[in-house]
Amino acid sequence: MTTSARTRDVVVVGGCGHVGLPLAIALAQRGLDVGVYDLSEIATKLVNDGNLPFEESGAEPVLREVIDAGRFVATTDPAVVGTADTVIVVIGTPVDEHLNPDPNALPQALAACNPYFHDGQLIILRSTVYPGVTALVETRLAELGVQVDVAFCPERILEGYAMTELSSLPQIIGARTERASSRAAALFGKLTDKLVLVEPEEAELAKLFTNVWRYIKFAAVNQFYMIANSQGLDFERIRKAIAQDYDRAADMPRAGFAAGPCLFKDTMQLGAFNDNNFALGHAAMLVNEGLPLYMVSQLEQRYDLSQMTVGILGMAFKGGSDDIRSSLSYKIKRILTFKAKQVLTTDPYVKVDPDLVSLDEVVAKADLFVVATPHDDYRRLRLTKPVADVWNIYGAGVRI
Repeated sequence: MTTSARTRDVVVVGGCGHVGLPLAIALAQRGLDVGVYDLSEIATKLVNDGNLPFEESGAEPVLREVIDAGRFVATTDPAVVGTADTVIVVIGTPVDEHLNPDPNALPQALAACNPYFHDGQLIILRSTVYPGVTALVETRLAELGVQVDVAFCPERILEGYAMTELSSLPQIIGARTERASSRAAALFGKLTDKLVLVEPEEAELAKLFTNVWRYIKFAAVNQFYMIANSQGLDFERIRKAIAQDYDRAADMPRAGFAAGPCLFKDTMQLGAFNDNNFALGHAAMLVNEGLPLYMVSQLEQRYDLSQMTVGILGMAFKGGSDDIRSSLSYKIKRILTFKAKQVLTTDPYVKVDPDLVSLDEVVAKADLFVVATPHDDYRRLRLTKPVADVWNIYGAGVRI
């Protein structure tokens, strides 16, 4: 394998995305010399110019500081991998069109980096992986003839809060050897002193269990919402009554679309890992993915949608975000496009959807509104037309 002079502490592979870039910036802020390798020329140029390709609170000023200090650079050249003592890989395991995970996707994605790995490096897998992928990567690297340490250290951040949570949350360190564990702990110890040491397979399942637990909790409250709403009752009033001064229900979330790039996908991965014997997870998928169709069905019982213009407020997968990956706003848009006379969509954060129109246009033209994403911007609206508001941002009594 090619051996390069080591000029950096860390290189982050896939480092211009929502997970890799905040981590790279945070490590550079702690004084490390950090390189980022990404396939996107557009994203790397943006980043090198001191701009983020997405919304992430507090990250952009720090990015400019570390660039000016000469501790950060982004590139599309995979040779940068050979310049680092530690390589952090932020490439997750995808699911295909049949919802089957591909454990080989990550090793295949690393193919461009293979000539640049060298003896003595620490390779850290950071994104969610299918259980066993860490061991697979260890095997593939050994087959290349390089002697490296490998660890799986899953990200745990809430998108939009990475710059705070990277240092406030415990970091899980999953490694098979004491040396790999110690090296990974030393790196993440620069972010926080709260470290949890486990085996790689335990760390892999810890990440999946965390996301699936959230997905199942959202499914429970969404099912409760549908039960209450179908009886003409306000679920949010019921939820508040349950949770008030009652610690055992304090973590019950609000109803709403459970979407984004992780929760659904990781539920399918966990099901596949258990030979598709995961009735609870599959039931959660049916509830969460079925909520948009339930909402449209309820609207059809009250209105003649074929004669109405429907305005969808928010296309990102969660409030305050510009990320549309796996957003259920687009699912309800597809259903309404078939049912309604016209569908107009708007979002104050999303920049990548050419079909979006201004909020003023939606408010002026829509006969009916659907709050698909609970952006704070919408709380100030005084809408005079009917509103389907599963998130309850307009208060008690505003229901489908």
